[in-house]
Amino acid sequence: MKQKRDLFLCITCLLLALLFSMAEGRNDDEALAARIAPEILRFHVLANSDTTEDQNLKLKVRTMLLNTIYEEMGENASLEETKKYIRLHKEELEQDAEMYMKTLGYDYPAHMELSNTYFPTKTYGDMVFPCGTYEAVRVKIGEGKGRNWWCVLYPPLCFVDSSYAVVPDTSKEILRESIDSADYNKLIKESPKIHIRLKVADLLVKNKKPIVQNP
Repeated sequence: MKQKRDLFLCITCLLLALLFSMAEGRNDDEALAARIAPEILRFHVLANSDTTEDQNLKLKVRTMLLNTIYEEMGENASLEETKKYIRLHKEELEQDAEMYMKTLGYDYPAHMELSNTYFPTKTYGDMVFPCGTYEAVRVKIGEGKGRNWWCVLYPPLCFVDSSYAVVPDTSKEILRESIDSADYNKLIKESPKIHIRLKVADLLVKNKKPIVQNP
């Protein structure tokens, strides 16, 4: 009976320690997000629903809007210029999205706004942005009840094709110059350590005969 009680207490302590560790890590991430958020503008698209059609439409609208925004702003737009562009062209971008969806056979409204939104931890190429509240360009398609998609609009880290998800050096440099160097280093994803073990070495070890010493 005492052994069962001790085992239960041990498991409980381990679970509590794990929960405290997770909570501490989350607090650290949110603190980091609060420090870097003023220099970042996220992009957030909410689909009408979770049907395959609506999810595919979400990605098409996303690509159309990003192409439009980047092409019209140019490559050297600052954070404030990006926000100003969104505020001045919000209605125009909404109309473009609605017209584009109509050409695809959908009659959904599109609503765009700048708002503060909580984001989970997200990886972009070789950079990891911690969970926390960021200012974002938020695009709602129709009911906006489907799974969403997000990226970083400024510095430009929005990848429409995950196979080419490599953060441009220019975007890294913008971010590096805008935030504390220690915080920047925390955003860089560490490369996994690769352990190379030769198959022939395994075979040699496996087939190696023990040395028998004469008495």
